Amino acid sequence: MKFAKFAMVASLAAFFAVFLVLPVYTVVAEGLNLSYISEIAKNPIYREGMLNTFAIALVSTVMVAFIAIPLAMLNDSFDFAGKSLVTPMLLVPMILPPFVGALGFVQIFGRFGAINSLLASTGLIEFGGGPDWLGGEGRFWAVCTVEAFHLYPIMYLNVLASLANLDPSLDEAARNLGCGRMRRFLKITLPMIRPGLFAGASIVFIWSFTELGTPLMLGFNRVTTVQIFNGITELETNPLPYALVVVLLVVACGLYAGSRMAFGGAADAAPVKGMIGSRGRKLGMVYGLLVLLPFLAVSALAALPHIGMLLLSVSGNWYCSILPSSYTLEHFKNALSHALVVPGIINSLRFSLFAMLLAVAAGMAVAIMTVRWKTPGWQIFDILGMMPLAVPGIVLAFGYLSMSIRYDWVRSIMDPVKNPTILLVLAYAMRRLPYVLRSVAAGLQQTPPDLEDAARNLGAGAWTALRRITVPLIAANIVIGALFAFSFSMIEVSDSLILAQKTEFFPVTRAIFELSQVLGSGTCLACAFGVWAMAFLGATLVIASTIMGKTIGSLFRF
Repeated sequence: MKFAKFAMVASLAAFFAVFLVLPVYTVVAEGLNLSYISEIAKNPIYREGMLNTFAIALVSTVMVAFIAIPLAMLNDSFDFAGKSLVTPMLLVPMILPPFVGALGFVQIFGRFGAINSLLASTGLIEFGGGPDWLGGEGRFWAVCTVEAFHLYPIMYLNVLASLANLDPSLDEAARNLGCGRMRRFLKITLPMIRPGLFAGASIVFIWSFTELGTPLMLGFNRVTTVQIFNGITELETNPLPYALVVVLLVVACGLYAGSRMAFGGAADAAPVKGMIGSRGRKLGMVYGLLVLLPFLAVSALAALPHIGMLLLSVSGNWYCSILPSSYTLEHFKNALSHALVVPGIINSLRFSLFAMLLAVAAGMAVAIMTVRWKTPGWQIFDILGMMPLAVPGIVLAFGYLSMSIRYDWVRSIMDPVKNPTILLVLAYAMRRLPYVLRSVAAGLQQTPPDLEDAARNLGAGAWTALRRITVPLIAANIVIGALFAFSFSMIEVSDSLILAQKTEFFPVTRAIFELSQVLGSGTCLACAFGVWAMAFLGATLVIASTIMGKTIGSLFRF
């Protein structure tokens, strides 16, 4: 048993060293040069890109907070008709990468799109003469809006889970002493949910700070991520993209480290619900509908890009009209016959399946080591297992790409030009490892070790007890982690756009991007392709939400 534990620890150490630490080190070694960083600071284009990137992250996070916190408070405080459907309904924005939904967003808010057509039909503007919602500063606000309505479920789930863990007697005691509702929220509720709130805000900020797909699809090129993407072809001669990646990495890891130090153990120490329990106050039909209304409104607004994408996929003609003037299923037929589509689906299925298996194996090993065995140095493995949440996808992908350029032994095994399969599988698995780790760890924490101890006292070995007792008890958590790993790998954007450089290896997201660049019906073909991905991930999230309920927010925590 000791040898087996040593072998597991050594294998995990090698795994993280080669596929997490080394790519990050490679990027830092190339880009951590004061002259390069000084050049970025002096270059007005790069400086503007960094300021825009930071502004997008800040504005998106504030918008998410204004959306998520009130909804979580309403959900926790009241019991109303339709409440069981609220969380699955609010997860709708996560069923598609925002860069695909951006296609529908452009169709709705473009100069000749649905909104201007609606205004023209009421006589407020002339047809074709409406405001350009996506031009100038409007493009910045479009990126922030798309990202905010895609990411608010992460903060919502974190805040809701934190509220569910609070002892309601504290709020009741303050109310009995004459404390008003707002004062109770500011003095009692807000400080106690701060760990979950900050965890959600940190993930949203990092995610939007490093998002590549949305600004790329909306044509907002003066952001750091797009500048990095455009500089890939110059890696061997231009070191500035490395320096840009280092800046992204420093900001993201700084936020991650700060959240770990400030709130790492705070959530565990927060008062939890006692014997009183806390059912939300039951509302009648009228007041229940009033509380349900904000959930419906937010869900409808968040679904607009998806609705636009769905309508584009079946539109025969949609120009200067509120809805398509004609409908057709030809785009689905043509998409399936396109040279990129079927191979893209097969590639994504293959990449995601292997990535899921790798993520489940590594995530289970880290969870067992950190929750059950508490082997020496387990805290380091827990941090490494969660680090991919802090290391942006574009940084990790860039690191793998730079490894293949810098190290001959890497290029001989994992050349992204000849065959990027191994790199894509590793990138997908590493990016989704935290979800598996948190899911399995939650299952282990909720499963008392007494049953395993009893089995061992009856003569079962440690591995037998683990296989016959522990794994069946946490099977649901393993399945949920695997579902998330597989589904989100299917729609991974940054890794796919950067590492898949050869047409025959394009996954779904890279194929959608290439189709969207085709003049004519390319956008409609890309949307038809995106509908399939949306349906697939939507089913996964509904299943996971049904099984986990409010605890699904634990998958999106540091």
